[in-house]
Amino acid sequence: MINIAHHGAVCDVTGSCHELTLSAGSNDTAGILVDCGLFQGQEKGKGASASDLSIDFPIEPIRALVVTHVHIDHVGRIPYLLAAGFEGPIICSEPSAIMLPEILEDALKIGFTRDRRLIERVLGVIRSRLVPVPYGQWHEVFAEPAGSLSVRLQRAGHILGSAYVECDAVSGDERERVVFSGDLGAPHAPLLQEPASPERADRLVIESTYGDKDHESREARRYRLKAILERALEDGGTVLIPAFSIGRTQELLYEIEGLIHEFQNEAVTDGVAWSDLDIVVDSPLAAGFTSIYRQLKPFWNGEAADLVRQGRHPLSFEQLTVINSHADHLNAVEYLAESHRPCVVLAGSGMCAGGRVVNYLKAMLGDARNDVLFVGYQAAGTPGRDILSYGPRGGWVELDDERYDIRARVHQVGGYSAHAGQSDLLRFVEGVPEAPQEIRVVHGDASAKAAFKQILKGRFPGSEIVIPEG
Repeated sequence: MINIAHHGAVCDVTGSCHELTLSAGSNDTAGILVDCGLFQGQEKGKGASASDLSIDFPIEPIRALVVTHVHIDHVGRIPYLLAAGFEGPIICSEPSAIMLPEILEDALKIGFTRDRRLIERVLGVIRSRLVPVPYGQWHEVFAEPAGSLSVRLQRAGHILGSAYVECDAVSGDERERVVFSGDLGAPHAPLLQEPASPERADRLVIESTYGDKDHESREARRYRLKAILERALEDGGTVLIPAFSIGRTQELLYEIEGLIHEFQNEAVTDGVAWSDLDIVVDSPLAAGFTSIYRQLKPFWNGEAADLVRQGRHPLSFEQLTVINSHADHLNAVEYLAESHRPCVVLAGSGMCAGGRVVNYLKAMLGDARNDVLFVGYQAAGTPGRDILSYGPRGGWVELDDERYDIRARVHQVGGYSAHAGQSDLLRFVEGVPEAPQEIRVVHGDASAKAAFKQILKGRFPGSEIVIPEG
């Protein structure tokens, strides 16, 4: 038998962890995990909370972990998987193999231990288990009495190194191609090559973060970003962008560099030209990954490669300042809160649930001169979702157990989400030459999953459309 089980991202959008197993009998089972992510916000279901990181399912059948990409909600529980006794390889794309130890180092420091020697030991184990696999190349995971399983990674267009996973599974007389989408990106994203549909998918497990809505076009969102920045900066305040360290920060820098290049001599606000606008990245993790992105130029798309050949530096330009030390961070928060110098600050974390963005929010939310711009998904139960929901109504948000009134203006440009919109998800499924026999809809709020399920039922009447239960 070929079975799929879900250990996360079934009740909301975080904690991605899916299991594919082949069984030849009760004592003869082998399989893989696809991702092992951290729960964030209010993910509902058994064991699904940011404070409960235990691995609450048997790991004996798991022969390998396959990582779709290195966002924390897909890889954050890997140290706990190792602690539970997992001894198999960690299969991922070549860029992800470079980035995974970096993101897990930060996760270990925040949620596991400050013991440097212990962190290095865990990272050493992770590095020793990494198996980088080129895109489009089959890799045999196991061939056992229970069956055989090979995987192939294809570009997902979500962040650099992201992949969807094709699984060629054989168990007895059964043979299936099972596809796990991971997180899919929208077409025409900065820096990234867009995903192509799989050539076959008997069963498809697909994300649905934006299964109920579409994003605006890249051109529209780019000029809306420009308009929001110009309007937000006209009163001398700071535009604070809570940014995810991997993917979103780099895409925003790419787009802002493009705006500076195109409108350099025009005024972004009185007395300040686009070419003189200060852009600050206040996140050591984001800065580190921006440096890694620069090193991985061979994986950039054609548009970005052309800019480099023209002498442009879309991730390292003159107006960009990177803040690393904590002392410099505190000084920047104080200076920007008191000054009237227009500035754009990108600070982690993206959902405002921790990181340096929290200090900026505490200092700036109460001042109407300032603006908060969200460019990505905000999970239920996070401060980011509360600011987005209650800020426009003059509400408040709780940060570190204290209430802060929201007088700053709040904006959202959804088109900068690294996730595919509804039409993009549908196009991915429709691109499979023969419709999947079963489509499992995961990784979305209940309303998004339900909306996407209804559309899939109309487009694929011969397919079984399932929303797994937690």
